[in-house]
Amino acid sequence: MVEIELDGKKVEVTEGSMVMHAAEKAGTYIPHFCYHKKLSIAANCRMCLVDVEKAPKPMPACATPVTQGMIVRTKSDKAIKAQQSVMEFLLINHPLDCPICDQGGECQLQDLAVGYGGSSSRYEEEKRVVFHKDVGPLISMEEMSRCIHCTRCVRFGQEVAGVMELGMSNRGEHSEIETFLGDSVDSELSGNMIDICPVGALTSKPFRYSARTWELSRRKSVSPHDSTGANLIVQVKNNRVMRVVPLENEDVNECWIADRDRFSYEALNGPERLTQPMLKQGGQWQQVDWQTALEYVANGLKQIKADHGAQAIGTLVSPHSTLEELHLAKLLTNGLGSDNIDYRLRNAEFSAAEGVRWLGTSIASLSQLQRALVIGSNLRKDHPLFAQRIRQAVRKGGVLSAVTSQALFADDEAWAMAVGNAVRVPSDRWVDVLAQVAAAIAETKGAGAPVAANGSPSDAAKAIAASLLDGERKAILLGNAAAHHAQASTLLSLANWIGAQTGATVGFLTEAANTVGAQVVGALPKAGGLNAGQMLAGGLKAALLLNNEPVFDSAAGESAVEGLAHAQMVVTLSPFKANLEFSDVLLPIAPFTETAGTFVNAEGRAQSFHAVVKPLGEARPAWKVLRVLGNLLGLPGFAFESSADVLADIGASAEAIVGKLSNAAPASVTAGAATQAAPVVASIYQLDSIVRRAPSLQLTADARLAQAAVAEEVLA
Repeated sequence: MVEIELDGKKVEVTEGSMVMHAAEKAGTYIPHFCYHKKLSIAANCRMCLVDVEKAPKPMPACATPVTQGMIVRTKSDKAIKAQQSVMEFLLINHPLDCPICDQGGECQLQDLAVGYGGSSSRYEEEKRVVFHKDVGPLISMEEMSRCIHCTRCVRFGQEVAGVMELGMSNRGEHSEIETFLGDSVDSELSGNMIDICPVGALTSKPFRYSARTWELSRRKSVSPHDSTGANLIVQVKNNRVMRVVPLENEDVNECWIADRDRFSYEALNGPERLTQPMLKQGGQWQQVDWQTALEYVANGLKQIKADHGAQAIGTLVSPHSTLEELHLAKLLTNGLGSDNIDYRLRNAEFSAAEGVRWLGTSIASLSQLQRALVIGSNLRKDHPLFAQRIRQAVRKGGVLSAVTSQALFADDEAWAMAVGNAVRVPSDRWVDVLAQVAAAIAETKGAGAPVAANGSPSDAAKAIAASLLDGERKAILLGNAAAHHAQASTLLSLANWIGAQTGATVGFLTEAANTVGAQVVGALPKAGGLNAGQMLAGGLKAALLLNNEPVFDSAAGESAVEGLAHAQMVVTLSPFKANLEFSDVLLPIAPFTETAGTFVNAEGRAQSFHAVVKPLGEARPAWKVLRVLGNLLGLPGFAFESSADVLADIGASAEAIVGKLSNAAPASVTAGAATQAAPVVASIYQLDSIVRRAPSLQLTADARLAQAAVAEEVLA
């Protein structure tokens, strides 16, 4: 530790820290633009100049290392005059038109200009003008004359997103931030550049000129998309979601969110929202009131149960639904006497798990890994924020290995990080590859392999084994394709053996916001009940679809239409006009911004949230719809007054959830390739019903690539 004096106060910081770090620890604010705690130090704005005793001139606080006994003054005349001079230079070429700038009211330059800027300008020459640029549907670079060349966006792309899509050309007042090749900015984390831009140069294209920051109320929420459980601030005007930005949580999402967390809100106000209960009568959809719709469903379920038995009724639930919704769906299904409920819509294997599948370690620990093996994941697109943390670990010297298919991992550029060892083989050979890695480890340690490998280990398998045997902090992570794999249990068994031999944690990255939560509440068929695959193959006479679209959200795909056509009644509970071709009833339920609920993320962290706006039209929270339906059916245990009451009934305390977490798998392993279709994995902007309906996300390069792949498949 090093002790310095800062504005008369003694401050202790670690050796190698900068004056800015000491100021942060002391709670002293030093004005700055280019410095950001998550980015490397550039020291190119010079706004943080401070007075260091015995230094001949003011020094940049962000780039001046502390030394024992250093005396620093941040409010002396020398420091203030230096900061005022820098501000004058910054404003020389900056347009002074704050009232029409989209950043007005939340602009760092605007705020600091009040304290450090002059009352008038001494500059009489012409100001420079920078031509606007089109970099895609998410980020607006229409006002690049406002750029102050802090290079935060450049460093973010290079260091956090892993793709240096923006760079600075030329020098002096001719400097410009641009993409060089005229390309768009396509990173799945690109929206964070908007947040870190201290001026109005980079702004949100979907939000642009739609509201002023002081008109917005701010409410906390949790992302309903992937399993990170990113913390959000949802900004609202006139009962309408206008913008979504990150809420900092160092243990979960740090200060970043993925683009699908940020821009998917567009779907919540879109034309496809379902705002009134609807019944199909004579092949035509008719709007009805809630009483009529719910009585129709209740009477239909009673009739089908009487005619065909309770096992003819089944519920398919989405892992993007809240704990409360999943719990009541389970109570309703079981209360009718049926064991047919399942959230595993994209799975090919439905073996019973011994515990709740989870990440196997904390999310924060991913940033500190020294060795990692990822199996069956398009890491960067499936889990953008997990990929970002592993990218930081690789930048610190960690070694990443991967066992994937060509479709999931083409090269290092596809994952935007260096992959030390990669085995790219069809998914039906992943078990063989892990068996070879296990054999190489057994050979090195002189232990017995869990299964005879199909041939001697390849060089790549030996390299992965050597990597995992080295280092201290290690993790084996099974991705979405591994979880949906026809031999998922075998992959987990082999991963567990490798983890036990190498000291690595083993876990699933988990697909959706509440994949872990769905297991916690037991949204799974009991012994003798039908799994998702069997239900979608035509095993039901009455189907309840909670917040999902089987054509897009299941392994059955288009064949789900034919399977559900065997049912006498299909009830869809969705925020959108979904499943129109095979549903008989549409019940409008509230999306995450219009209901209270709880998600459990990949590390088993339960995060509750409240509604931020009123439900649109006649939409109602799904837990309320299920509660009323339970009451109409005369089922016991549906006397809940609030979502908090439902959560209490689940008993999902932090301790209770941790007690259920387990990635144990059967010890017996069967190696060898299995003839099977490739695992079904949703592309980044097809994961759930909300992102599929967000117009700006569907205009991105990732969405266009997915659409082209689907078109090729259809033509083939």
